[in-house]
Amino acid sequence: MSAESTVTIGLLLPDVLGTYSDAGNATILAQRLRWRGIAAEVRTITARDVPAASCAVYVVGGGEDAAQHFAADWLRRHDQLRRALETSAVTLAVCAGLQILGQSMRDASGQHYPGLELLDITTAPGRRRAVGEVIATCAVPGVGSLTGFENHRGVTTLGPGTAPLARVITGTGNGTGTGETTARYRTEGVLTDRIIGTYLHGPVLARNPDLADHILHKVTGQVLPPLELPDQAALRDTYLLRGRFFWLSRRG
Repeated sequence: MSAESTVTIGLLLPDVLGTYSDAGNATILAQRLRWRGIAAEVRTITARDVPAASCAVYVVGGGEDAAQHFAADWLRRHDQLRRALETSAVTLAVCAGLQILGQSMRDASGQHYPGLELLDITTAPGRRRAVGEVIATCAVPGVGSLTGFENHRGVTTLGPGTAPLARVITGTGNGTGTGETTARYRTEGVLTDRIIGTYLHGPVLARNPDLADHILHKVTGQVLPPLELPDQAALRDTYLLRGRFFWLSRRG
């Protein structure tokens, strides 16, 4: 993209999937571009709108079951947007947003709901709700540890060719491993060439700015210069310490 181009960030269905301030991920992406002199626009797309299919990146957040099923139906009805998510845009999908991009979701009664089939994953309810701080090692080179908090009952199983976003150190994440790794470690999220899926709230990009810059690198095709933000490292250290303390206190 040229230096004069404006990066458009589509904030999908914040009126439906708007828990835990996940909409803040769009704000983080836009601000980190502007700090580097790159124009950015956040375009809010509600359930009442005809969705733009031309955004460079889309952000979708979490929500409860009824909102999730509504969002999946809404997205399936807008085929141009679905094709954009599949072929042209980069997408950050959090919690319920991650689940609806998969093959199917099953509720506590055993009923199956179709997803968008953009990811080879399936989700079913676990025996107990996963609540608390998460620390995970990100599979994206240079990102390092991810920090966030989870609040979900979904157990997401990745297909054999689908890579996780991270390896869980503390917390639950997907609640599963992948193939032969299941016995060795738990996985967190999904990572493909176009989709970054995660159970981490926070918002996740506020807690993990290097993950935000990974997304922006994919969107712009540019090697982005580092940002000199003196509070950034201290804030990350605080979150990582909080995550470790949370699990130590629960064990005690």
